[in-house]
Amino acid sequence: MDLQPDELAGVVDLFGSLTRAELVDACGELAFKQGVDADPDAVAAAIDGAIDSYHLVAVDDHAADTDETLLVVGPVAFPALPDGAADLPHIMDVPARDLARDAVIEAVKARFREDAVMAVKNGDEDRVETLLDVSYDIEAWESVEMDGLRDRLDDV
Repeated sequence: MDLQPDELAGVVDLFGSLTRAELVDACGELAFKQGVDADPDAVAAAIDGAIDSYHLVAVDDHAADTDETLLVVGPVAFPALPDGAADLPHIMDVPARDLARDAVIEAVKARFREDAVMAVKNGDEDRVETLLDVSYDIEAWESVEMDGLRDRLDDV
């Protein structure tokens, strides 16, 4: 099973938020419904890629009744439902979580700052270009001022 980042975001969007283990389980359920194999290592790599590309955001929000990191739809995602995904909320027992929007925004900003610093420090021009694009997506996704960080990236 080869899910694209927007498809992973679509699965997460069905629930509002999922832990990594829940998303892996959801992908396993989808694979079963589609009659294909789901390699857990490949699913984990796809999740990592979706986080890296800002399709998913990892959030630690202890007000959400869990100590686990939660995955939510990120600023560059256009969530799409893979075949059979609409049935997942009926198949999986995932608790409703009340995730604070401020925690999500802060997680994105902190992650972006960290990524920007590393890209500049490493002189990674490709990552800088990607992050410049992401900065505009973040602003469109939520009212977050990205001009200062974008200026630093532009200097590279």
